[in-house]
Amino acid sequence: MPPLPTFQDVLFARRTIAPYLPPTPLHHYPQLDALLGARVFVKHENYQPIGAFKVRGGIHFLAHLPEEQRARGVVTASTGNHGQSIAYAAQLFGVRAVIVVPEGANPVKVEAMRAYGAEVVFHGADFEACKEHCLTLEREQGLRFVSSGDEPRLIAGVATHTLEIVEALPEVEVIYVPVGGGSGAAGATLVAKSVNPAIRVVGVQASGAPAGFLTWQARERRTAPIRTFAAGLATGQPFMLPQQILWQHLDDFVLVDDDAMRQAVRLYLEKAKTLAEPAGAAPLAAALQQREQLAGKTVALILSGGNISPDELRDCLR
Repeated sequence: MPPLPTFQDVLFARRTIAPYLPPTPLHHYPQLDALLGARVFVKHENYQPIGAFKVRGGIHFLAHLPEEQRARGVVTASTGNHGQSIAYAAQLFGVRAVIVVPEGANPVKVEAMRAYGAEVVFHGADFEACKEHCLTLEREQGLRFVSSGDEPRLIAGVATHTLEIVEALPEVEVIYVPVGGGSGAAGATLVAKSVNPAIRVVGVQASGAPAGFLTWQARERRTAPIRTFAAGLATGQPFMLPQQILWQHLDDFVLVDDDAMRQAVRLYLEKAKTLAEPAGAAPLAAALQQREQLAGKTVALILSGGNISPDELRDCLR
């Protein structure tokens, strides 16, 4: 297991990323205040160039990849947003990128990966099958496998979203962040607890894919079947590097079902006039579940991505 990233690593990542990505907006929505009985701010990672927070980690990782590895290229597994981040950064730095996606992957995300110049390979029914195929390609083609979770530079890179939150809103009391592989949540806890240990960080995962939640709860690896429509949360096995950070710093972990995420997608459209994918809407769904605990507090919801397909959006609006 590689070493855990530090707060200093996050500061270094911000310096790396700054020439390529401006800070994303942190907007206050009184209509969400009324729903939650709190002062609610949304961190709009859906406004990133790829429509998701993962691009922060992709740029930080590829920017520091040694030249000999750049020449060989990289391979990674993704349900969409991580793959887009690697594709985007690889195009930026002139690196070959192979992205392995599940059969039936979100066509919006696949089209975007290809538009950034990545080679997209369809393999298997789910994310776990994709990871296994990546290791085969790594051996056969000499590519550098990039784990979407167990990679310190990715965690340090994505953690910059929370660094921007605490700088823009130092009075924040609670931060909700989705947990798929866990890099974004690990980064959020690392920053929040380094700046102000009183900030509560709440992780949110799909009840239909609770491997991360079960691992956090047991403090050892747990797996679970994937039965959620939220592609960004559809992980059946935990990533242990971010889990080590979550074990130290995460205050609470909430499971939300698919219907709650559908409702949150609709609410973001109606109340905040913004498009969220199901994983990105999960923090709002969790905050609605816990609204009695949030009365009068200042809350930040990390809207991690907006890459929702037309079919998924129709499903949510029904």
